[in-house]
Amino acid sequence: MIIFEMADPVVSFLGEWSGKLTLGSILLRIALTVLLAAFIGCERSSKRHSAGLRTFMLVSLSGCFAMLTDTYLIQNHGIAFPIVSTAAVIGSAIISSNSILYSSKNQIKGLTTSVGLWTCGVIGVTAGAGMYSVTIIGFFALLCCLSLFPAFEVFLKNRSDHFEIHLELSSRHDLPDFTATVRALGLRIDDIEPNPAYHNSGISVYTVSLTVVGKELKKYKTHREIIKALGSPEYVRYIEELM
Repeated sequence: MIIFEMADPVVSFLGEWSGKLTLGSILLRIALTVLLAAFIGCERSSKRHSAGLRTFMLVSLSGCFAMLTDTYLIQNHGIAFPIVSTAAVIGSAIISSNSILYSSKNQIKGLTTSVGLWTCGVIGVTAGAGMYSVTIIGFFALLCCLSLFPAFEVFLKNRSDHFEIHLELSSRHDLPDFTATVRALGLRIDDIEPNPAYHNSGISVYTVSLTVVGKELKKYKTHREIIKALGSPEYVRYIEELM
């Protein structure tokens, strides 16, 4: 097996000291970790997500400190396996999973932030290992995934043949009329689930899975237009797509 080795371009630019475990390189790695995690944290905070600036910085810092510790132990005490950084990555995965919530509309909230938080912890590990190029490339890849792709994802979802809606009806007796309206528009109902969060609230709330089957709908209608049509009857109190 041929193994290709390539010097880190950042180390080549800064000098040999940055690739070794010195006081200067430690400060550089910590500063890089804090700076990049702060950018990601600001992006999440600006969109009012559960994990914000300080959370991203702390998770990334823990990964950096863990990797610095492992590097020292490997170089000076002959430890063969990076135990501390492995534990830090697992710990950040556990912490990030706590940002996943279920809303009253049966939606999973915080999944993207959770994965982003864990990825930020891994970026901290690469920074602590002195892999500057990998760290910077990983940071820009993560930032693009969080900032640039959501609009494209919304566009794809809005053109998909399958989507879910949160539906609030004045009475459960209005459900047959609503299903008739759905079929008349060229939609197929795949599943209807009553939402227990609204039990005894005086309204009937459902999560409805729909599939676009009408040819005209597939060609010309977006989800927004379909939902607007579904919400036109008087007995529909509220309706929105679950993203």
